[in-house]
Amino acid sequence: MTPPTALAPPTPLAPHHDGSPLHVSTQTPALGETVRLRLRVPESFGPVSWVGTRSNPNREPRFDEAVLLPSTGSGSGGSVDGWQWWEASVEVENPVHGYRWLLVGDDGRQHWLNQLGLSTVETRDHDDFRLVAHEPAPEWAASSVMYQVFPDRFAKSGAAPFDALRAAGELPEWAIAADWGDTVDPVYPGRSKQLFGGDLDGVREKLDHLASLGVDLLYLTPVFPARSNHRYDATTFDLVDPLLGGDEALVRLVEAAHARGIRVIGDLTSNHSGDAHEWFRAAQADGETPEREFYFFRDEADGGGYESWLGVPSLPKFDWSSDELRRRFIEGPDSVVARFLGAPFHLDGWRIDVANMTGRLGSADLNAEVRRTIRRTMLDAKPDTLLLGESTNDAASDFQGDAWHGAMTYTPFTRPLWSWLLEPGSPAGGGLGFALQQVPAFTGGDFHSAHLRFASGFPWRTRLATMNALDTHDTPRFATHARPGALPVALGLAVSLPGIPVVWAGDEFGLTGVDGEASRTPMPWGSETSPEVVPVLETYRSLLRLRRERPVLATGGIRWLAIGDDAVAFVRESAEESVLVFAARSEATLSIDSVALGAELTAADAPAPLYGHARVEASAGLVTLQADEAGFAAWSLPGISAPSWG
Repeated sequence: MTPPTALAPPTPLAPHHDGSPLHVSTQTPALGETVRLRLRVPESFGPVSWVGTRSNPNREPRFDEAVLLPSTGSGSGGSVDGWQWWEASVEVENPVHGYRWLLVGDDGRQHWLNQLGLSTVETRDHDDFRLVAHEPAPEWAASSVMYQVFPDRFAKSGAAPFDALRAAGELPEWAIAADWGDTVDPVYPGRSKQLFGGDLDGVREKLDHLASLGVDLLYLTPVFPARSNHRYDATTFDLVDPLLGGDEALVRLVEAAHARGIRVIGDLTSNHSGDAHEWFRAAQADGETPEREFYFFRDEADGGGYESWLGVPSLPKFDWSSDELRRRFIEGPDSVVARFLGAPFHLDGWRIDVANMTGRLGSADLNAEVRRTIRRTMLDAKPDTLLLGESTNDAASDFQGDAWHGAMTYTPFTRPLWSWLLEPGSPAGGGLGFALQQVPAFTGGDFHSAHLRFASGFPWRTRLATMNALDTHDTPRFATHARPGALPVALGLAVSLPGIPVVWAGDEFGLTGVDGEASRTPMPWGSETSPEVVPVLETYRSLLRLRRERPVLATGGIRWLAIGDDAVAFVRESAEESVLVFAARSEATLSIDSVALGAELTAADAPAPLYGHARVEASAGLVTLQADEAGFAAWSLPGISAPSWG
């Protein structure tokens, strides 16, 4: 071990607060309720003359003074294990109630603490902590492990409709038939029309694989009839595509998944339909029909035609000013949204495609009305369901708790992760959203800064239900250009940072792909015991098991402890347990003040790792984390000693 005197000094301890149960008395406040908030201040921070919160009810600043709590356990003079605990009471006056902390030193200097960290200058409301009085996500959301399936390419049952229709020459006219082992055609029309014939009974037959990984939430990309393999161009929302086995196959899949403790969510396109959709065809055929108001048709004087998703004519855009469209699709018990949550389907929620674009065109912006209507319909139809919205860029403004429980987004996690763990200069085609489709080269500090900047825009509980995806069906696969040894680091961060870890089907087999289409390869069933696949599968099973076995990784608070170019360290913590996390992309050493871990560690009580081969050693008030190569490591520590809520 490198002697502690040769190490860079540890990061200075700073006051800490987050939205977890250690620091907030309730995760589900009601409007008008008084919530108790707690701030931890290290003794080394120095004496303070005033501590309290500054919130902004009704856009008018208000200050609530905190009191120093008496010590419990080890410590004296209000200190617990080297930390002071301060408590303020704040009334939740608005559905989203922002607040930050203010600390005034004995010398009169001000320090502000918000979701971005500590600042010596006044901070923005945008980065405040938030209490949310809207209906919360279901309790199971934060602890979920998600698996994403693209039905055409996942698995084909013995009675797959595709095979019978192909033999009879009755496949849809648009389809280009392919055998399971064929190469994916990345060029149009094959890109959209190539059909491999996976079906929902095939998914059902592979549920044991999902269970073996530790998955308890299955996300299906669209299952409605369409004229493409991706099915985001639905021709109707009234039934499940017969090519996938029809309504009965979805019912069988959900029933079998539920029997294994796996929930299932579907995928809806609230921004558009397909141009062959029955509503759009009716709208084109008759200018007086109600469906004409479902879409944005341009006047002939403006060239005619209609608005579509990113100008793609096969995806005409919905006009949500239509009350009839809302009634049929998103509002009330007879809507599409409600119907598939109820019998006989019993889906457990929805992921909404391009949620950020929904209801927005030029001066029109009905996004809030649409998302709130969807949420209200789901609460009425089946309250214990999850609503996720896709927003590939900065999603914060739409994700303040009024509708979406969490985001499918790439800014807080995926893009920063790729920038730190991919080979420098890697290309990034597809839907990840990198500028100029190139992955920038990040240090660990850049990774941390980018992650924090975008995550801080979300309320705490939205962060807990936001997807931590290494990649998805719209992106290249992470493994394609990953640094050597980076996969356990990336997956380890997905399971240990706040959010829902996501496995895009095939990642656990080590599949690669240069863009979204190339990553939609049929699953290589039968290769599970091959030498190349076994260690990848074991990595996924071990890290997903770590997530499932440690509840603190789902709902505990987070404190960043040390940041280096090649490694980062943080702790997820609760009163019951803390988990120390160390992620390194190469050989690296980080040092931490042992007080940062909530208790003085000594060489004799350094914990054994829960995962990984990095070393943790303690001496002279320092905790040293060392990795000889790229890797992810985690250790269990005692829970945080905190004053009782009483």
